[in-house]
Amino acid sequence: MTQRRSSSEPSSQQRGFTIIETMIAIAIMGVGMVTLIAAFGAAVGATQNAQENLIARQKTLQAMESVYTARNTQQLAFSQIANISSGGIFTNGATQLLYAGPDGLVNTADDTTYPASGPCAAGPECVVLPGPDGILGTGDDVGMSLGNFRRQIQINSVLESDGVTVDPNLKQIVVTVTWAQTGSAAVPHTYSVSGLISAFR
Repeated sequence: MTQRRSSSEPSSQQRGFTIIETMIAIAIMGVGMVTLIAAFGAAVGATQNAQENLIARQKTLQAMESVYTARNTQQLAFSQIANISSGGIFTNGATQLLYAGPDGLVNTADDTTYPASGPCAAGPECVVLPGPDGILGTGDDVGMSLGNFRRQIQINSVLESDGVTVDPNLKQIVVTVTWAQTGSAAVPHTYSVSGLISAFR
């Protein structure tokens, strides 16, 4: 039986990372960092878009509710609930978010610009947001102009079940808000709500 003796002499070849292995590791880390930065940028963009989506949703529902309220309080006759081109009071096409004039309804001919107030300049509607202190109602509040928003109220006829006759007691209201996301390459976004309104309360 032979015995092997282990040599306690150090190996003359030391093993380490080669330059190729190091470059591959750096490339993998670089791809990971770029992906992380892109994900962070997308998250910031989504947060900004979420705020504008919320504003658009609120402005469409506000306009829709104002039409129903005007009909229910008999401020408007059913025949007036139409676009100007059809003999009604609502403007044709999209308009800026302006202050409702004396009739109290948006997207009508008597709409006017908002007066300057606090951090908001005169012009289209403005939303007041908390400033650096994070508290709303303090001196550092900032105004966010809604000048990039447009709203359209479209009143459509509704056909009866035969598909030909127009129902004289029913109309469709479609409120659409469009905007270009701030800080982007003017990519248009749209939020739309539709409903039916009848001549009867």
